[in-house]
Amino acid sequence: MRSQKEIALDAKILETLADMALSGRAAAAAKLIIEDEEVQAVQEYANTVSIMRLRYNDHGPVHMRTVALNAAVMMALLRSAGIKTSLEQEECGLFEDSLIAVMTAAFLHDIGMSVGRQDHELHSAYMAYPIIDKILRQVYSGNIQKLATARSLALEGISGHMGNRVIHSLEAGIVLIADGCDMTKGRARIPMAIASVPKVGDIHQYSANSIEEVRLSKGADHPVRIEVLMSSEVGLFQVEEVLLGKIGASPAKTYVELYALVHGREPKRYL
Repeated sequence: MRSQKEIALDAKILETLADMALSGRAAAAAKLIIEDEEVQAVQEYANTVSIMRLRYNDHGPVHMRTVALNAAVMMALLRSAGIKTSLEQEECGLFEDSLIAVMTAAFLHDIGMSVGRQDHELHSAYMAYPIIDKILRQVYSGNIQKLATARSLALEGISGHMGNRVIHSLEAGIVLIADGCDMTKGRARIPMAIASVPKVGDIHQYSANSIEEVRLSKGADHPVRIEVLMSSEVGLFQVEEVLLGKIGASPAKTYVELYALVHGREPKRYL
């Protein structure tokens, strides 16, 4: 059963997609994923493995929905700025086809955490393949070319979301940045609460615990402005060690400006 947080995120995602005034296919794809029982089950188990077994942070339904929302917002900002997606540039699809691939990847990118942390992006890709195929066959009924294109693009977004593999499409780059933007204190709260002794990697949790909010909006110099609001400077570790690296590895990096804001200090611009 979906939590109230998940339901609220689902509503925001569908609202963001509706606001783009497209044909409705992207919203239909998102709705199919949201209502899929297998997706919900594997997302929940991925979180159990991540938090309870590995003592890691949130990699479940809330995280994957947050990434999907981040991705939808950034895709809308790029569209408003007149930026063409890779599919549009290659004349292989419309903006909405790119959006469908991005949303599908975002909703499924971490299901491989149900297997384990190492190479989880690759586990996610092969686990997601039949789910993506099932969803897109409903969205692209009878259009095998569109199905194959969107499926391949979604798999690039999933397998490349860690930033440790070279990706080439703008769409996969958006998934990468959207994932990096989910680093607020909510993700670190549960593992910090259950941890009994300090361990290697705790700096990531304490850094994330100081991050109050990540805001996405239209930038002054670039289409996408990312603002990371934090309560203390320890949050800069998360920005510099996680988010900045993911933006740097993304084909979408030229469209992004990044700011860190610590209470009582001048904003720090990275990009």
